[in-house]
Formats: sequence, C-alpha cells, structure tokens
Amino acid sequence: LRATSLKLMIIKKENCKSCGYCAASCKQGALSISDVLNQKGYNTISVDLDKCINCGICHTVCPDYVITLEEVPAS
Repeated sequence: LRATSLKLMIIKKENCKSCGYCAASCKQGALSISDVLNQKGYNTISVDLDKCINCGICHTVCPDYVITLEEVPAS
C-alpha cells in the first residue's frame, strides 16, 4: 500500500513558552526542550524526527498552538 498523504509537522517556535506539555505527553520521546531561545526568551522545543510518528498528541496538548500537522500529498 502507498500512502496518499503525509503529515508535515510545523513548529512555530516564536509561540513556544517552554511549558513542556508536548514533551511530557509524547509517548515516543520525540520532543524535548532545547537550549535554543525564541525572541521572547523561552527555550523552544526540539523534535527527533527519527522517533516522531506524527500522532498529533503534541498538537492536542499545546496551549499556545506551537505545533500543527498539515496533510500534504505523498509524492
């Protein structure tokens, strides 16, 4: 079977407030708080793409709409 679409993770690091909800809820351990600061002075999230399965839990728990998943056609 071939996938007809893929999920693309988009991270708006400028909205991140380092709450850690996404990292705590990720069953794959794909998310962590990085040492990189955004313009507001908050540490931003980092994603290990080898572990991420695009389940969307991080999107669901994020109170600041930092993470979105968009469907794109598979090539």
